[in-house]
Amino acid sequence: MKTRLLGQTGIRLPVLSFGASSLGQEFRSVALDDALKSVQVALDCGLTYIDTAPFYGRGMSEVLLGIALRGVPRDRYVLSTKVGRYDIGHFDFSAKRVAESIDVSLHRLGTDHIDIALCHDIEFVPMQQIVDETIPALRKAKQAGKIRALGFSGYPQKIFRFICDQADVDCVLSYNQYTLQNTRFTDETVPYLKAKGVGVMNAGPFSARLLTNAPLPAWLKEPEDVKAAARKAAAHCAAKGVDIAKLALQFCLQNEDITTTVSGSANPANIRNWAKWAEEPIDRELLAEVRAIFAPVRNVGHLEGLKENN
Repeated sequence: MKTRLLGQTGIRLPVLSFGASSLGQEFRSVALDDALKSVQVALDCGLTYIDTAPFYGRGMSEVLLGIALRGVPRDRYVLSTKVGRYDIGHFDFSAKRVAESIDVSLHRLGTDHIDIALCHDIEFVPMQQIVDETIPALRKAKQAGKIRALGFSGYPQKIFRFICDQADVDCVLSYNQYTLQNTRFTDETVPYLKAKGVGVMNAGPFSARLLTNAPLPAWLKEPEDVKAAARKAAAHCAAKGVDIAKLALQFCLQNEDITTTVSGSANPANIRNWAKWAEEPIDRELLAEVRAIFAPVRNVGHLEGLKENN
């Protein structure tokens, strides 16, 4: 698996990484054997950066990941987790909770350090606290050797300038904003982050199943015209004998400005497919056709979190 450097952290990440949210049964019931095997398959396929969070399965993802990683040499993988979000509506970005959260995550994950710690979904809270309290608390954890790099994650593009104009962070994670349909992250934000030396990570290449052949989940927030365009694009790909998910993944991986794209599944077969697709050349003619289908709804998204953070 090809790797890229994450900003100025000195950490190299594979261009395709493993998201462990599925281990927490965030999207469907998961068999224990599949959950544990998915981690091993990910590592075997070169997805050696693993991202999790206390929110995923309300601790379940971290616990199962810790079990799956037992006996695996610590230098074989890069590990990230998050702080601040613990349930659907439960957020606590206080310095006290950050310190506690890091220690709990270390215990669950069975490790003495976390490579990357991210403030989780900061758009749901008044963000000045992230600058004034949360990031300084993470910096203390870094000085103590508990984490190697720190940053934050979220959906609205406004959050990146708000934080990075006021605080020094090592990296950020954006989700569902660099896809076949929506490139706001690279259009509006990535050049700014690169100029600051901030590491750039992307998650959600399939945009919550929008860019797959799977039935769309009821909770998907995208407007109906975006969903309709996605169905049309999927059908066009199918007519050419291609799974739209393959094109969607390859599109994200080809961008040299993005260090890694995180995608999650507790299905080992999916992970093997992704690793295979990552090695194959993208069909540029098909890509142009699909981007044309999405042109009328390009960069159309939804609001996430507090109104003032969008």
